[in-house]
Amino acid sequence: AGAVIPIEREDLSMGMSPGNESMWVSLSSDREARSRGAPSSFEAQLTPWWGPPSELTYRNNEIALGMGYDILRLQGMKSILVVDGEEMEGTAYFQKVTVQAPSVPWFWGMVHFDDGSYLDWFMPHLTPLSTTKDDKPWRKRDAVRIPLKRAGIFHDRKRGMTHEFDNCEVDVRKSDQGLLDSDGDLLPNFRIRVWNDSSRVSMDIRSVSRARWTFDQPTRMGLVSHLTYNEYPFEVFRLQIEDEEGIRTLSDYDWVHGNAEHSWGFLH
Repeated sequence: AGAVIPIEREDLSMGMSPGNESMWVSLSSDREARSRGAPSSFEAQLTPWWGPPSELTYRNNEIALGMGYDILRLQGMKSILVVDGEEMEGTAYFQKVTVQAPSVPWFWGMVHFDDGSYLDWFMPHLTPLSTTKDDKPWRKRDAVRIPLKRAGIFHDRKRGMTHEFDNCEVDVRKSDQGLLDSDGDLLPNFRIRVWNDSSRVSMDIRSVSRARWTFDQPTRMGLVSHLTYNEYPFEVFRLQIEDEEGIRTLSDYDWVHGNAEHSWGFLH
């Protein structure tokens, strides 16, 4: 058991329960966030779900030219949430990332399935959007991407197998339903494909909201480097999982949900 308690006016704490049977996260928002509609408090208790997704994993990943990151993560946990006193149940993904080098643009996303299966993808890349200095989406120059790494993993509970992928494609499209973010900009749809010699997964996902963080880092000669980091909760509207035993689609699951990331700029 243990806890991390930041020295802040608001509660931003997390820790392990006695016996290490669960972990908790407790957050409270400031006045400015509440004025924009944020809840006052958010409390979560996370407990293991099953097997590989609920096992703590560590990885050191080098993307290119010595640039990389360290990551600790729990891919799939059961969660009980209390938001402003209202209790609900869901699933959770938890990670801690340490970056050792300049941050390049990336695509990343994860999916939880009702049976406990877990899927993710990762594609850091070079793009003309690396020169972007603000958080405005839908640039005309966002047309060319040179992948630096392609990766993914699928913990398939139905088959009792884990598939690791070294092939990944991500395509960004404007919302097919005209959904907008809080600034009135069109949200994206994504088409995702990951595959190896024995299995492949493809899906179309629709962003339903957008959260973003912007970073501006002073560099040499008065210049400023920029990174926009976007999170998109999404719904899946097409799914195909193909392996040696057959093909599965959305109809084989009661629910499928997840979160996608897309960043641009180049922070150094």
